[in-house]
Amino acid sequence: MFAGRASRLRSRFPILDQAHMIKAMAHRVQELLLLVVLAIYPKATFGKNYSSKGSDAPVAAAEGGNGYCLSWRLAVEANNVRAWRTVPLQCQHHVESYMIGGQYDRDLNLIADQVAAYADGIVVSDDGMDAWVLDIDDTCISNLFYYKGKRYGCDPFDSAGFKAWAVQGECPAIPAVLGLFQKLVEDGFKVILLTGRDQETLGLATFNNLLNQGFFGYERLIMRTPPYKGQSAITFKSDIRRQLVEEGYRIWGNIGDQWSDLQGQFVGSRTFKIPNPMYFVP
Repeated sequence: MFAGRASRLRSRFPILDQAHMIKAMAHRVQELLLLVVLAIYPKATFGKNYSSKGSDAPVAAAEGGNGYCLSWRLAVEANNVRAWRTVPLQCQHHVESYMIGGQYDRDLNLIADQVAAYADGIVVSDDGMDAWVLDIDDTCISNLFYYKGKRYGCDPFDSAGFKAWAVQGECPAIPAVLGLFQKLVEDGFKVILLTGRDQETLGLATFNNLLNQGFFGYERLIMRTPPYKGQSAITFKSDIRRQLVEEGYRIWGNIGDQWSDLQGQFVGSRTFKIPNPMYFVP
C-alpha cells in the first residue's frame, strides 16, 4: 500500500515542477515585455518633459524631423517667430511637402470656407462702400514656382531675382482664393487689391497677370508708389487703408499671407491669414 502511494506521489512531482516552470517563464516574459515598453515609451510612463532644453529637441532639430519643423511652421503662422530671414535648412523638405503635398491646399480650402461663411452673414448695402482688402502675392496669385528654385525659402530673399520672375506675369492663381474673390464680387462687395509690388516696374505685368488668371471686376489695384518706397508693409498698407476708410469704405474683411498685411491701423472688421511658411515680410 505504501509503495503504491509513493509511486503516485512521485508521478505528481514532475507535473508540479513543470507547472511551476511554465508559470515562472510566463512571469519572466511579462517582465521582458514591460522593459521593452518602457524603453520605447519612457515619457508616456514617467511623464512628459516640456522644456525646450530636453534631450529630444536637439535631436529633432538636427534630423529635421516633423517634430521640430512642424513646431517651427506653427510658430511662424502664429506670429510667434518673427523677422526670420530664411527657412531652417533642416526644414526644407518639410516645407516642400507641406506646400505641394496637399496639406497647404486643404488649409486654404478651410480658410476660404470660413471667409465665405463670414461674408454670407453681412448684409451688403446699396451704397457701394462695403469693401474687402486682399493682398496679391501668395494670397491671390502664387510664387511657389519661383520659391521652388529658392529651396522653398531656405535661400535668402533676392529682390532682383523676384522682380525678374514677377515681370514675366506667369504667377498662377490660387484656386481657393480665386473662387472666394469671385464670390465677393458677385455678392456686391468692392474688392480692393493692395500689394507692396512697385507700381513703376511691375504695374503692367501685375495687372495682366491678374487678368489672365481670372481676377477682374475688382474696385482698385493699389501698388507701392514712390512716396511709400522704403516704408514697411505695415506702415504702407495702414496708410492706404486709412485713406479708404476716410473715403467712406467699410472694410469688412482683410486677407493676406503675411502678418504685415493684417497688422497696423484700419485692418478691417475681421482678418484672415493665408498660410505661407516660405518667407517673412516685415
